[in-house]
Amino acid sequence: MCGIVGYIGQKNTKEILLEGLKELEYRGYDSAGIAVLSNGVFNSFKATGKLVNLEEKTKDFTTDKFAVGIGHTRWATHGKPTELNAHPHVGQNSYVVHNGIIENYAELKKELVNDGVTFLSQTDTEVIVHQFEKNLKNSTNTLEAFKKTISELEGAYAILLVTKGEKDKIFFAKQGSPMLVGINDENEKYFASSDTPLIGHATEVNYFEDGDYGYVSSEEIVIYDKNGKKKEPRFVKLDTNKLSAQKDGYRFFMEKEIYEQSSVIADTLLGRVTEKEVIFEELDSQLFDGINEIKLCACGTSYHAALTASYMFERYSKVKTSVEIASEFRYREPIMTADTLFVVISQSGETADTLETLKMAKNAGLKTLVICNVDNSSMVRLADATILTRAGVEKGVASTKAFATQVTVFWMLSLYLAQLKQSLMQESIEKQLELLRSIPACVKVEESMHERIKRLSKRYLHGHGFFFIGRDIFFPLALEGALKLKEISYLHAEGYPSGEMKHGPIALADPELFTIALLPEHLLYEKSRSNVEELSARDSTICAISPIEFDKADDFIETKNQKDYMLEFFEMMVAVQLLSLEISVRLGNDVDMPRNLAKSVTVE
Repeated sequence: MCGIVGYIGQKNTKEILLEGLKELEYRGYDSAGIAVLSNGVFNSFKATGKLVNLEEKTKDFTTDKFAVGIGHTRWATHGKPTELNAHPHVGQNSYVVHNGIIENYAELKKELVNDGVTFLSQTDTEVIVHQFEKNLKNSTNTLEAFKKTISELEGAYAILLVTKGEKDKIFFAKQGSPMLVGINDENEKYFASSDTPLIGHATEVNYFEDGDYGYVSSEEIVIYDKNGKKKEPRFVKLDTNKLSAQKDGYRFFMEKEIYEQSSVIADTLLGRVTEKEVIFEELDSQLFDGINEIKLCACGTSYHAALTASYMFERYSKVKTSVEIASEFRYREPIMTADTLFVVISQSGETADTLETLKMAKNAGLKTLVICNVDNSSMVRLADATILTRAGVEKGVASTKAFATQVTVFWMLSLYLAQLKQSLMQESIEKQLELLRSIPACVKVEESMHERIKRLSKRYLHGHGFFFIGRDIFFPLALEGALKLKEISYLHAEGYPSGEMKHGPIALADPELFTIALLPEHLLYEKSRSNVEELSARDSTICAISPIEFDKADDFIETKNQKDYMLEFFEMMVAVQLLSLEISVRLGNDVDMPRNLAKSVTVE
């Protein structure tokens, strides 16, 4: 997701900031900016699109003496990808960059507006700089004002702030979003949100811990912990492997992306879910006028997200929904009627088969909507409306966080449509919204679960195949679990509805057939359990994923007792992703670049 850089020193600050931002491009972004304070004067530049646009804007700007500077690459979360919404954000005498989410920004903004502050952007970040300058008026020093500001923020953040009154300092704060500072023998200081931009510049780095705040100048690094106690930095030697640095300490990008699902889902929800309703500023409610059917079209993992969505649209929105595999839909002379909303789903927005079906729908005069992760992609440009999933760049070929954010968007969209159609009581909608806000905590990887899966994965490296089984909305999750395993382990795996076992597939049951059984507590548990018992009775090896211990299981991955089956869905999603990952690791495979596969399928 978003990236941060900062620099204090004598060199060309602009070049160092731009170079650092280039090293963060792998995270994904739609705008970028820098702010440089030199001789008491600020220079700030922002641009949408790629860094080349920012480079062009700054081509005539240079510094050849001491300066402090901050920079940022932004992936739009709250507010569209415009120059006004790009970082750094400005107050009267200060600039700020920020990664994360300020959950109480609306309350703070309301108070600031009442105080006469004018906001230039739609972002949550801008409240930080205005709140700081408000506190500065009533504080004895800058650090006191900064500390007070941090104490008033709720949520996750990595913050860098520069202000004219402290022309040699960068103020920082870290809570739930990564940030580090690096040093070298030339007395320079470098900030970044990951190691990569610092390689080749810094020799040692200090990784800030949650709750840390303070300031850095050319002469000192002042750090306070969450209790306000001063602490010494703990420098470690900087790893000089850039690829390793991009992985942030994880073994594979896929593993990193599984762990990132909590934060990217929070980004997906940001500004869209209140206590009372779902808000999609990007949608015109008239898009749904005259619509009696939703047709979802996608490939691969996105197809599984679409299948999941079909349950929610019919259950919550009470709208007839069908799901199509794009490569099949293109050639079967489908009947398309004007009362159908045609929805395509794609991580990249460039998937060839899906793009062609979108063109077919447009030519047939249907209203169209794309669920996508990449702004300005081919599908986004073509469709009538777009909802961006905000997953950030996904480098692992096997999709994880893209799927998670797609399903999250569909859950929100089904409730948005339920609001329009009044197909759910307001009380029911509010209960669903509470569940939606719980997803980030639900998908946060528990080390105990991951360790359990690592240990049991050694039992699943042979045999003649896997069945992933589930009922209802857990059937698409079973399909997705099987696909993940196939993609990266090269073992044969199939996803089935649990109730279909007795209609043929159970003939394969024996000790060398591994069954991964999804057994949610809150949805058809007894029926699903009965199906698994049939497999167990025929000697299939059973791995149950459930909050309820299953005595017929050979292995058991315990999930939490959630409030609702949808939260069980998301937690089990993490479990099957980790299981596929760990089996593949034990087999010695390249998890991120599995054989024969490409990340974006732009041919038939």
